[in-house]
Amino acid sequence: MRNLLDFLYRHCHWLLFILLEVICTVLLFQYNSYQNSVWFSSANAVVGRFYSWSSALTSFFSLRKANEQLTLQNFYLERKVNQLTRLYEDMTHDTTAVERSNQDILAQYQVVSAQVVGGTLDRANNLFTINKGKLDGVKPEMGVVSGNGVMGVVLQSSDHYAIVMPVINHNSRVSCTIRRRGYFGVLRWTGGDPTVAYVEDIPRHAHFKLGDWIETNGYSAIFPPGVAVGRIMEVYNSRDGLSYKVKVQLATDFTCVRDVCVLLDRQIEERMQLMKAAEDSLKNSAKD
Repeated sequence: MRNLLDFLYRHCHWLLFILLEVICTVLLFQYNSYQNSVWFSSANAVVGRFYSWSSALTSFFSLRKANEQLTLQNFYLERKVNQLTRLYEDMTHDTTAVERSNQDILAQYQVVSAQVVGGTLDRANNLFTINKGKLDGVKPEMGVVSGNGVMGVVLQSSDHYAIVMPVINHNSRVSCTIRRRGYFGVLRWTGGDPTVAYVEDIPRHAHFKLGDWIETNGYSAIFPPGVAVGRIMEVYNSRDGLSYKVKVQLATDFTCVRDVCVLLDRQIEERMQLMKAAEDSLKNSAKD
């Protein structure tokens, strides 16, 4: 205790100086708006950088668990695909049919991986931003899928970023079909819950059951056939009673979607030009 008192006595002038400096600094930043804004801006920048480092560090150490889960999931999926392929080959006695079919479907598509860097869930017209743009070949009217299924369509793109209109947008329309049933309809989102949407215009004579998968039918140039959309939860009659309205649990979880793929259709420009030429022809015929 005596040593502590001796230390304080010997350095009391320095301690008094530091105390006065702290008081002056507090008064300076508290009662001067400019200095106050500079202090908060600098503090926020430092805190933001710290949080970025902390998030990056946490993500790095969580990669091992994520990779283990992906490896296990890929293992089970590989086994399932191999079993289905062997079953198909045994039934058709054609060992190359599955491979030829997949090559024909995907030959016209190029896949570009991207990450979601922003988005909304609580609006009628939700939009997401991805970190790939024109310089990567991403253009409007290109399909975007997550690891689980359909996500949306590219709406606009700049050099390095693109805006995606997800299926949880009032203006979104995705042509789909009931897997292995052949009946098709249009997927629409009516707002509210971002995990469900509705497929309308399913014909009354259609046979299906709860739990059946809804997938893309490939009728448009945006998505290839067979991309998962979701599972049937409930079935309703349409307003006019002439068709069914199906409630779908979406395969893509938009509350945590991050890694996505943009499908670049090599033939989309040719299809769009042909469609535009046909529309112009019909307009000219109507004028005549």
